[in-house]
Amino acid sequence: MDVGGGLFFWVIFVFISVWILILSVVLFRTLGHYNRLSHGVTKNGLKEVLEAILGSQYKQAKKINELEEVVRQVTSDGKRHIAKIGVVRFNPFADTGGSQSFTLAILDSFDNGVIMTSLFARNGNRWYVKEIRNGKGKDFELSKEEERAIKIAQPL
Repeated sequence: MDVGGGLFFWVIFVFISVWILILSVVLFRTLGHYNRLSHGVTKNGLKEVLEAILGSQYKQAKKINELEEVVRQVTSDGKRHIAKIGVVRFNPFADTGGSQSFTLAILDSFDNGVIMTSLFARNGNRWYVKEIRNGKGKDFELSKEEERAIKIAQPL
């Protein structure tokens, strides 16, 4: 039985040795292949090339995060800029010809802004400006033309 135990040991030893030899050959061929791929690109080996790529990737990820924050800020700021415009032309007086008077609504994304109305008459032209908050007149009632101009400015 002692011979069988010794034989078993040698069989396992040979099997493990062959297995390690096969893995070593595969490893060295793979490393050689990757080193040939990186040969001429740089003086460094595969490890240095991969580390450089990884470092570059970390820098790019950081830069992308910074750019995403800038885009969020620009998007947020952009909602406060002129985003909607509505114009209504009308004739407020029977004695004038054509619709030479108009109302112009200039709003941001939150429906805040101003509305300007120009009333044209034979003896002159008058301008009225009203502040708009959330689509409504802040301190003054809005005329039906001004309300129409705000509705035109607001998308459906």
